[in-house]
Amino acid sequence: MHSDAASHYARLSDGKSAAARDCRVRLDLSGLEIVSDDGAVRMRWPYESLRANEPLRPQSIDVLLSSTDAPGVTVFVPGTQFPNALAPRAPQLTRHAERWRHAKPWVIGAAVLAGLAVLIHTAGWTPLRTIANLLPQSWRERLGDAAIESMAENRQRCVNPVGAAALDQLTQRLSSVSGTGQDFKVLIVDWDLFNAFAVPGNKIIMTKGLIEKADSPDEVAGVLAHEMGHGIALHPETGIIRAIGMSAAVELMMGGSGGTLANLGLILAQLGYTRAAEREADDQALVLLRKSGISQQGLANFFRRVLSEEGKYANDDQNTNGGKSQEKDDRLARTLDMFSTHPPTEERAERIRMSASYPSTPALSAEDWRAFKAICATTAPLTPPAEDEAKR
Repeated sequence: MHSDAASHYARLSDGKSAAARDCRVRLDLSGLEIVSDDGAVRMRWPYESLRANEPLRPQSIDVLLSSTDAPGVTVFVPGTQFPNALAPRAPQLTRHAERWRHAKPWVIGAAVLAGLAVLIHTAGWTPLRTIANLLPQSWRERLGDAAIESMAENRQRCVNPVGAAALDQLTQRLSSVSGTGQDFKVLIVDWDLFNAFAVPGNKIIMTKGLIEKADSPDEVAGVLAHEMGHGIALHPETGIIRAIGMSAAVELMMGGSGGTLANLGLILAQLGYTRAAEREADDQALVLLRKSGISQQGLANFFRRVLSEEGKYANDDQNTNGGKSQEKDDRLARTLDMFSTHPPTEERAERIRMSASYPSTPALSAEDWRAFKAICATTAPLTPPAEDEAKR
């Protein structure tokens, strides 16, 4: 065999017996040539097949080699010259290569995680939303019921039959085109507060104050579609889990109670939504309105009215006497007011106004709209009594 370097003394072991043979090794152009002194053994190990018991370092004083081509066979080469000559020919045996082998899984793992992060961001997924999406519907409804009870405590629900029928008609018109199979339930509360809330379990609270300020059924439809957008994106569920933690949420859903859980509705309202979440809800609202054939301009008009009244709200807030002189309901109302929980911006209102037009019909007929506006003419307790209690 042709060799381009001097031979080196070595000890060859076949791995089957304790005896070892004296031999000479040479660094060939493409492999390690091994010849025993008695001539009984001649072999050649390609450099890429070589393995070392210790990484090659500049200060190595010997090396114990094996080859994937000859399982069990080893060659021990003493001295400092051979390791230094072998390193450039078999770089996989060096300390640098060993460090890379250890780091490679972490580098690949980091790259995979980074890729997943990009995918999750692009798809709009979040860990909290993934958890929320795994919650059983019955658990979400329990969260929603607790939020409603906390948020509208001691208030009446509006149940005028004719108005409730108009509300059901509008709710069904919007929810039937969501494509998600979600059946939204809307509760109207006899409350002068100006707001609407999405709570877990596909439930929405709308106040008498908001209905009274609305000038058309299209405005109410736009607000409902926006809150449905929050529900479709699971914003209420993710907000509650983020605020109180998964363990507290599970405690609530399993029937537990506590100071934090007793104020669940207030916590949900105080969280507010990020600009991204509000934009996502707006996008969902535009889809629902278009698919149901209701003009999106009602929502744009509603936002513009809210914008015009924000100054009045700010002035009223500055003229209050402070928390000590206010009753609990007053503090709660100011906390839950739409100006603090749903701050619409000119940009959002203008974006909705400038969206593409499409054929549309009024959200409700004139007769149904009049009936809906009078929905609070008849009220009932927020939480109906149990069936057996009602019979007593």
